[in-house]
Amino acid sequence: MERLFSADIMLGESVWKPIRRESQMSYPDVRYRGDKGEISAVYRRADQKPELTIGSGTAVRYLATGASTNGQFGLYRWDARPHTPGPSAHFHRTMSESFFILSGTVRLFNGDRWIDAMAGDFLYVPEGGVHAFQNESDEPASMLLLFAPGAPREAYFEALAEKAAGRQFSDKEWRNLCLRHDNYFID
Repeated sequence: MERLFSADIMLGESVWKPIRRESQMSYPDVRYRGDKGEISAVYRRADQKPELTIGSGTAVRYLATGASTNGQFGLYRWDARPHTPGPSAHFHRTMSESFFILSGTVRLFNGDRWIDAMAGDFLYVPEGGVHAFQNESDEPASMLLLFAPGAPREAYFEALAEKAAGRQFSDKEWRNLCLRHDNYFID
């Protein structure tokens, strides 16, 4: 059995301290093989218009798509008006999803309970983790969504916008679209 604590004797009392262990994580394989670096950063101004509007309640900014990061991650900003619904409880098999609240209050479901997350709060959902989100508050709310590794989420977001605009999907069409985009909804 691995020891997680060590005991020190101080004035006749045992004081338990955590044992510092080296991380079992390692750095990934080298991806850049040059020796001088390169100019390759991508800058996006804060005042750039959203790439997508879903219904009348959500503006989505594609900050860094999976395609633009060579599949390493996808980062999106969601700005939701008051009382804007979000997806019901679901999970992903191929990617994690993280939420960082920028402003307002977003209700996040962590698979067990709903949490009123506020500016500065963070939720990490690993692959297979059940989650959901919505803005039930009387104020606008903004958050960052991070998917890792990066996947082509934009087509799924655009299908959500089409659905909000009135496009009718058959049950089979919607189920296939969700499966294609790694969304497994909990019934």
